[in-house]
Amino acid sequence: MVSFNVLITVAVLYTMVLFGVAFYADRRAQRGSSRWLRSPWTYTLSLSVYCTAWTFYGAVGNAARSGLEYLTIYLGPTLVFLAWWWLLRKLVRIGKAERITSIADMISSRYGKSPTIAVIVTVLAIVGTTPYIALQLQSVTLSVAVFTEFPIGNGGGSDLNATAFWLSAGLALFTILFGTRNLDANERHHGVVTAIALEAVVKLVALLAVGIFVVWGVSGGVGETLRAIDASPVADWQPSPSRWTTMIFLSAAAVICLPRMFQVLVVENADERHLRTAAWAFPSYILAMSLFVIPIAVVGLAVMPEGSNPDLFVVTLPLELGQEKLALLAFLGGFSSATSMVIVASIALATMVSNHIVVPIWLNTRPAGASISGDMRNVVLLSRRLSIVAVLGLGYVYYRTTGGSAALSSIGLVSFAGVAQVVPALIGGLFWRGATRRGAIAGLIAGFGLWVYTLFLPAIGAFPQTMLSHGMLGAGLLRPQALMGLSGMDPLVHSIFWSISLNTLAFIVVSLVSFPTPMERLQGAAFVNIFERGDGGIAPTGGQAEAEDLLVMAQRLLGGREAQTLFQREATRQGKTGYLPDPTPDFIALLELELAGSVGGATAHAMIAQINGQASITVRDLLAVADESAQMLEYSSQLEAQSRELEKTARKLREANAKLTALSVQKDAFLSQVSHELRTPMTSIRSFSEFLMEGGMDAQTQARYAGIIHDESIRLTRLLDDLLDLSVLENGQVVLNTQDASLRDLLDRAVSSAGIDGSKSGGLEIVRGSEGEGLSLTTDTDRLSQVFINLISNAQKYCDAENPRLRIVVSQSRGYVDIDFIDNGTGISQKDEPVIFEKFVRLTDQAAAGSAGLGLAISREIMHRLGGTLDYLPGQGGAAFRVHLPLVRVKRAA
Repeated sequence: MVSFNVLITVAVLYTMVLFGVAFYADRRAQRGSSRWLRSPWTYTLSLSVYCTAWTFYGAVGNAARSGLEYLTIYLGPTLVFLAWWWLLRKLVRIGKAERITSIADMISSRYGKSPTIAVIVTVLAIVGTTPYIALQLQSVTLSVAVFTEFPIGNGGGSDLNATAFWLSAGLALFTILFGTRNLDANERHHGVVTAIALEAVVKLVALLAVGIFVVWGVSGGVGETLRAIDASPVADWQPSPSRWTTMIFLSAAAVICLPRMFQVLVVENADERHLRTAAWAFPSYILAMSLFVIPIAVVGLAVMPEGSNPDLFVVTLPLELGQEKLALLAFLGGFSSATSMVIVASIALATMVSNHIVVPIWLNTRPAGASISGDMRNVVLLSRRLSIVAVLGLGYVYYRTTGGSAALSSIGLVSFAGVAQVVPALIGGLFWRGATRRGAIAGLIAGFGLWVYTLFLPAIGAFPQTMLSHGMLGAGLLRPQALMGLSGMDPLVHSIFWSISLNTLAFIVVSLVSFPTPMERLQGAAFVNIFERGDGGIAPTGGQAEAEDLLVMAQRLLGGREAQTLFQREATRQGKTGYLPDPTPDFIALLELELAGSVGGATAHAMIAQINGQASITVRDLLAVADESAQMLEYSSQLEAQSRELEKTARKLREANAKLTALSVQKDAFLSQVSHELRTPMTSIRSFSEFLMEGGMDAQTQARYAGIIHDESIRLTRLLDDLLDLSVLENGQVVLNTQDASLRDLLDRAVSSAGIDGSKSGGLEIVRGSEGEGLSLTTDTDRLSQVFINLISNAQKYCDAENPRLRIVVSQSRGYVDIDFIDNGTGISQKDEPVIFEKFVRLTDQAAAGSAGLGLAISREIMHRLGGTLDYLPGQGGAAFRVHLPLVRVKRAA
């Protein structure tokens, strides 16, 4: 067994190596020799801070308890980096353009640089991260207990607590030395990032070494390992879709919203192009971290004594099998996982506390405000150092209060769920310009409050069992883990469902009913349209800023040399060498961006506004507003176009309604006419039949009465034939009798059948041309003749010219044969053209025309069945109809 002194010596030596690497990296960065520090591989490895002790130890424990559920912790970030790379790129671009220093700074800057939102997000991040810091302390102390054989129960509690305390103190010292040595205008920590990249390699090598040992040294190869997995209880695990979905969502949100991840992903990014490498390299890294989780869990369950903590299999399994050096390497891997998380999280939280809580309070307590003399850098650095101590102290207190947990993964999920409450405000603000500060505040408060009530307080045992069972004040609908009676859900799924749902709902509803301030609108346009704009700063459009006051403030935050260099460079650019530069909008924009890199956008904006005496906007933002106005005008134009379209549609509806009304009138007239047409011949037939039945009349009278009965019967038969014919055609029941015929013969037959025997007969002159009539048609000649007869008869009845004339013109074009029937009358009025082919329509007096108005309707149906059309041709000087037949049914006569 490794002694406690050996273990501490290894940990101290390893920590000294980290100190040396961080110190060397900082020195190289100060000298400007930081090319390898800005490498995409260093950036990608720094992202491994996502893989904390939770993933190093807890993933194996989670796999032993819940099978493949541990994969959800890796699937979330993989989806983000592979599928939502554009979202990460947008975050990085905004971070550079706005000099963002933390996730609180990002969200507050989006919503008008609101200090209220910055404070809310900071408090949420502290409360949400504290359990996670406690988890890292717990993982290290438990692994120390494994090596030193400290009892984890009451007997060894003091030893474990002492280990956690000194670990917290050591991490605080390292973070203070390399995280708050100075104020960097870009808020980057080259030494810390390099040390984290080294730790990424150590923990990956350690976990892979244990996995290789388990697969090939214990199980005997891949095949035996797979057989062991099949026989293990792990293989019997059944997934819960709701829990899987929830955990994937949480892990995807965590890779963006956790303060430590935002720090390395956005703030520490030196080049946006590094994301291209990280987009595939980081998923590959976490894939390697997850590769041997199941084998270690399965072999651990089989080899370790019953009751062993599966969270520690990575360390205890090599020890159990006599591999002390491998176990020591595994301990260093877990130690690296824990320390890298704590260091970066402490820096991120300390920056947020300093920029959004301590400095604003300090400024408000100073009677002269931001322009008084003195070095404010010391105030900022001191506040950050104290904040680091406070954050680690809170983590240690949480660890001592809860006494640790048997399942590391449950602690991590509590933190993930808390920090995920910023997702609606963050993502909504990046893509929705209508999102407002009030909406973001409402959503954050609602989501944060529900998370605390439904998950955080129950997790730390703050609620008595009676409250969990019966709800607050005995109200069953307010049970923390069964709100509104929604019971039977996993506590994590239940909390996320309620907190995120109400968070999002409050964010959207309040944003819709509230109106953004000018600064919110400007910042919203800048964030949403970041790819359409270049970098720029916040430039006051006036005010009372004096160059001397600005220089004093800049010296206090940036340092004397840096501030003077900045002002001299601007003076030279303005052609005022030897003097202070004029406080132009562009210069104040640049100055605010430089200050934002040190104290955050919200605080820098407040300081500039305090000196300048008014709120500020940017040239870029003014362009954004102009773009927004143009878009509003475009939207207004679209609304006008839609309004015109609606008017057009309404006009068509009115026309259709008028047509329907006319058709209704025509239908009534048709029914009246049909009744009349049926009654009139029937009355004549009955009357004259009775006369004949009475007898006593001469032969001439008897013959005349019989003729009337015959004519009226023909009239009645014709009407019934028309009605039946139309019904058959409309129902598709007609059977075509196709045969060959000459077009000239069909026209001759139609002219004769219409009672026209020459060029002038019946008052109608027929004018025909010999060209084109020499066609042989393959069609239903009887039906086509019926159409011709109807058109000729209509011209004979309705042409109102003094010398009526009908021209029949045959032509061919584009594969069709057209037969036009054109008279020289007044034609059909434009308002009547849409209804002339309707069944119930006649445009003249029924009695005068002697028909029921079915001819054109029947003719159109016939042409449809023959594969052609019948159309009215306006603008021909009279009524003109075209019979249109496809050429495929036409043969040229020999």
